[in-house]
Amino acid sequence: MKFSLIICTYMRPESVLQLLRSVQGQTLYPDEILIVDGSTNSETASVLKENQFQNLQYFAVSPEDRGLTKQRNYGIDRVGKEMEVVCFLDDDTILGKDYFVQLLKTYEDYPEALGVGGYIGNESQCEFVGENYQPKSEEFYFDGWKRKDGSRFILRKKMGLDSDCPPGYFPLYSHGRSVGFLPPSGKTYEVEMLMGGVSSFRKTIFKTLNFSTYFEGYGLYEDADFTLRVAKIGKLYVNTAAKLNHYHAVSGRPNQYRYGKMVVRNGWYVWRVKNPKPSLEAKLKWNLITIVLTMIRFSNTFTTTKKKEAFTEAIGRTVGWWSLWVNKPKIKN
Repeated sequence: MKFSLIICTYMRPESVLQLLRSVQGQTLYPDEILIVDGSTNSETASVLKENQFQNLQYFAVSPEDRGLTKQRNYGIDRVGKEMEVVCFLDDDTILGKDYFVQLLKTYEDYPEALGVGGYIGNESQCEFVGENYQPKSEEFYFDGWKRKDGSRFILRKKMGLDSDCPPGYFPLYSHGRSVGFLPPSGKTYEVEMLMGGVSSFRKTIFKTLNFSTYFEGYGLYEDADFTLRVAKIGKLYVNTAAKLNHYHAVSGRPNQYRYGKMVVRNGWYVWRVKNPKPSLEAKLKWNLITIVLTMIRFSNTFTTTKKKEAFTEAIGRTVGWWSLWVNKPKIKN
């Protein structure tokens, strides 16, 4: 299968270089690589001039095309006609040697797949315990693997607000467990959400779907929005054998106040993409969980070393929640 790799980047020249070096070491190399650069300087362009990579095309976008979802759509419009699969990678990831082999193999094993995601190995906190293990209240257990649950999930369990879906599925009241909760089992799991920065899709889906421009700039939860819409028309999978590492470069991220506000408003948006007409119970649960998570962030002001970040994020979440009562987001395709 011919496949294209799109890397959207913003002010991270060294991260892009490290990623491309890991792509260069792949056992299966992309038929084309599109770098879509929204940076406000020329440092990324300079780095790529000094370091040549096969099949690479570089695009510096204008301000009106800047932002993660806009840059992804920009790249999709420039993918070669003969390509069958389009892969996306965050610019601060590093690939395992057979990442693309495993990813493309999934499309052969599951011909109905419209999209396939990879697995972030360095963020896995799972331990294999077998099929007969009885998890403790502070643990999450799935497919023979356990991991310690975070304080937010432990509290939600006590309040009867824990997710009722497996990882990668979206409850009707939102706030589910991401594909990051899947274990490093080497298996392939069916899901309805993928992480955008470690994802791939059949090129044909972009004839009818694209990334929503509602998610401006950093684009928090843009991947959940897009993949939930894809899941309505076909199947998505995560192949946990397609491993890579994610290093979360600090540059290019929003401040904590803006991030907190985005968590709530973008979270509401994605919830309504999945469940446009929620029941009263779903509405109550969504709001209760949002308030609980905000309270936890406020409490982190006293329990973590990053007190200012926790406080400003909590303020952003609070402002975001109140803003929904007067100005709800409008759902875009």
